[in-house]
Amino acid sequence: MSMEWMAPAMFAGLVIVLLMGYPVAFSLAANGLLFAIIGIQSGYFDMSLMQALPERVLGIMANQTLLAIPFFTFMGLILERSGMAEELLDSVGQLFGAIRGGLAYAVIFVGALLAATTGVVAASVIAMGLISLPIMVRYGYDTRLATGVIAASGTLAQIIPPSLVLIVLADQLGVSVGDLYKGALVPSLVLTGLYVLFVFMVTLIKPAAAPALPLSARTVRGWALWRSAMLAILPPLLLIFLVLGTIFLGWATPTEGGAMGAAGALLLAWVKRRLPLAMLKQAMDTTTRLSSFVLFILIGSTVFSLVFRGVNGDLWVEHLLTGLPGGALGFLIVVNLLVFVLAFFLDFFEIAFIIIPLLAPVAQKLGIDLVWFGVLIGINMQTSFMHPPFGFALFYLRSVAPKEIKTTDIYRGAIPFVLIQLAMVVLVIAFPGITGSTDQQTLAKGVIEVPMEQDSYGDYYLPKEWR
Repeated sequence: MSMEWMAPAMFAGLVIVLLMGYPVAFSLAANGLLFAIIGIQSGYFDMSLMQALPERVLGIMANQTLLAIPFFTFMGLILERSGMAEELLDSVGQLFGAIRGGLAYAVIFVGALLAATTGVVAASVIAMGLISLPIMVRYGYDTRLATGVIAASGTLAQIIPPSLVLIVLADQLGVSVGDLYKGALVPSLVLTGLYVLFVFMVTLIKPAAAPALPLSARTVRGWALWRSAMLAILPPLLLIFLVLGTIFLGWATPTEGGAMGAAGALLLAWVKRRLPLAMLKQAMDTTTRLSSFVLFILIGSTVFSLVFRGVNGDLWVEHLLTGLPGGALGFLIVVNLLVFVLAFFLDFFEIAFIIIPLLAPVAQKLGIDLVWFGVLIGINMQTSFMHPPFGFALFYLRSVAPKEIKTTDIYRGAIPFVLIQLAMVVLVIAFPGITGSTDQQTLAKGVIEVPMEQDSYGDYYLPKEWR
C-alpha cells in the first residue's frame, strides 16, 4: 500500500468496523493501532509519535470543559425523575388547552424549557411521551402530529443551551463553550418558533388534527390556572438563569454553571420532598455511565486521530474538501450533506468525535468562523435524533408510547420536523448573522489564508490572535 492510500484505507476501515456493530470507542482505538502497525512496518508512520499518546489521554482526563457533561446530565435526570417535568407539562397544558393545538403548543413550550434546564434529549422525550401523548391521543389529536411534536420538542435539548452537543462541539472545535452557547441561542429560538408555526398551519388546514381540550378536561380555571402555571414555570426559569444567566454574564464558566444547576435541581427536588435515596442513586449511576461512555470514545478518537494525522490524513481531507467547487460555500454544502447522511447510522457523539476533528482544520483554512460553524453543525446533528428509522428520539418515544400507536406513525410524524430542521440549516447559511457572529464576510470573499501553527505532535491549531 502506497503512502497516499493509507489515510483513505484507514477511514474506510473505520466505517466498515462501525457498520459491523463493534463499539465505537474500541473500533476507533483498534483501527488506529492496526494502521499504526501497518504504517510502521511500511515506513509510512514514525513510531516516536506514539509517545505522545499517554499525554493526550491525560489531557482528556484533565479537560475542565468536559466536566460540564456529568453536571448537566445529572441535573436533567433529577428534574425528570423528581416529577417536576410532569408538573410543568400538566400546568402549561391546562393553560393552552382552550385553543386549537393548545396541547401541541404546550409540548413545544415545555420542550424548550426542559431543554434549557436539562440539555438531555432522553429525559425530555420520555417525560413528554409518558405524560402528554396519552392525553393528546385521548382528546382526538392526529397520532402523527402528536408523536412528531413530542419527538421534535425533545430534540431541542440538542441545540438550546446548555446542550451536551454544544459542549462536545466546543471541545472538538477548540472554541469557548460560552461563545457557542451565545451563538446557538437565537437559532434555537427561531427553530422553536418554526415548530409553533407548523402546528398553527396544521390547525388552520386540518382543525380536527389538533382540537382544543373539552371544557370537562380543563379542571383548573381562572386565577387558580395562572397560579399553578406560574408555580410550575418559575423553578425552571430560576434554573435557566442560574445556569445560562451566569454563563452569559461572565459570572461562571460552563462547568461552574453546570455544577450550580445540578445543585439547584437537587435543592428543588429536596424542597418538594421528591429526593428519595433510590432515585438519587439511579441518577448518579446513569450519569456515571454516560460520562464513562464519552470518556472512552474520546480516548479511542485520540488514538485514531494521532495515527490518522501521522499518515497525513489531515492533509488528505484538506485537499479533498478545499478542492471542491464553490469555495467555502461548496465546502459547507458538502459537509452538511455528509453529516446529514452519517446521522442515519451514527449518533451525535460518534459524529462529533470522528468527523468534526477532520473538518475543523479545513474550516479554519477556508476562513470560516468556528463558532458559527459549530452552531450550523449542531443544528444539523439535531436531525440525527429524528431520522427514521434510526433516530434515538423515535426509539425513546416508541418505548413509552401506547401499544395502539404504530411505529410507522411515529416515523411519518417525524418527517415534517426533520424538514423544518433542514430549513433551519439553510437559514443559518443564508443569514450567518443570526448566530451573532461578526466574522462572516469570509463566506462572500471566498478562500482566505489563515496563519495556522503546529504543535509538537503535528496537530494544527489557530493562533491566539485569530481566535
